[in-house]
Amino acid sequence: MTSEPIPTRRYAEHVFMVNVFSNGPGGGNPAPIVVDAQQLDGEAMRAVAARHGHESAFVMPGRDGCDYQLRFFVPNHEMEMCGHATLGTIWLLDHLGELPQRTVSIATLSGPVQARIDDGQASVSQSRGRSTDVDDPAAVLDVLGLRPSDLLDYPVVNAATSRVKTLVPLRSIETLNGLRPDFARIEALCDAIGSTGLYPFAPVDPDTGAFSARQFPRSSGYPEDAATGIAAAALAWSAWDLGLTSTHRVVIQQGEAMGRPSQITVECDGDRCWLSGHAELIGETPL
Repeated sequence: MTSEPIPTRRYAEHVFMVNVFSNGPGGGNPAPIVVDAQQLDGEAMRAVAARHGHESAFVMPGRDGCDYQLRFFVPNHEMEMCGHATLGTIWLLDHLGELPQRTVSIATLSGPVQARIDDGQASVSQSRGRSTDVDDPAAVLDVLGLRPSDLLDYPVVNAATSRVKTLVPLRSIETLNGLRPDFARIEALCDAIGSTGLYPFAPVDPDTGAFSARQFPRSSGYPEDAATGIAAAALAWSAWDLGLTSTHRVVIQQGEAMGRPSQITVECDGDRCWLSGHAELIGETPL
């Protein structure tokens, strides 16, 4: 563990906005990041997320042998893990010259992860995915406004590398982009099936590991997410396990239906995978 895991106090009153996973103009998922959050309690962190309207990350001193501890909040509550905010945090620390080494360990509520910088690009590890079939897929289809014929010949599953997402395999990108969910019913549905969000997806080119997806969170304070690293990791493992693709590298496009094109890369590395994508600093405000 590094002897000085938290940046100097000159950043204590700053919120940095890092855009992650952008794949074109207006794309990506912004993450408000506080790189020295030692003086903030949970309610203050949630207030930062609510003010900015995005999943936010807060850097704390390391614990359990890790270099850093990260806490994550959306406007409505704390989260166990957030892939794009973790990636954005490591990229930002490197950008500020505060990252102590190329690979660091991070404690999160969902367990420890590793993050690394390679040629200016950040990557975040996730453990091997796990999945179970959803007992009542008809309820999922109903909330999404789908028919059974819209599905590929694969099951609707709850899948996770950390937070559980419900993967819904669709036959076409047109069906995916045309979805009009009943947002008022998503939270109750997710509670009933033990999920934190619905992640319908469609193959773009299975031979090259290309997929397109959308994320409708259970209860985050906004109806749709432009780029969801944790869901992308779960989708990649399911695609490998179900034989949807044989490539070790999966590329997932998300956000097109929102006008916020995003791209997430997931690479298999034995019993773990690495999330990666573009990151850039787009703003800075007082805390």
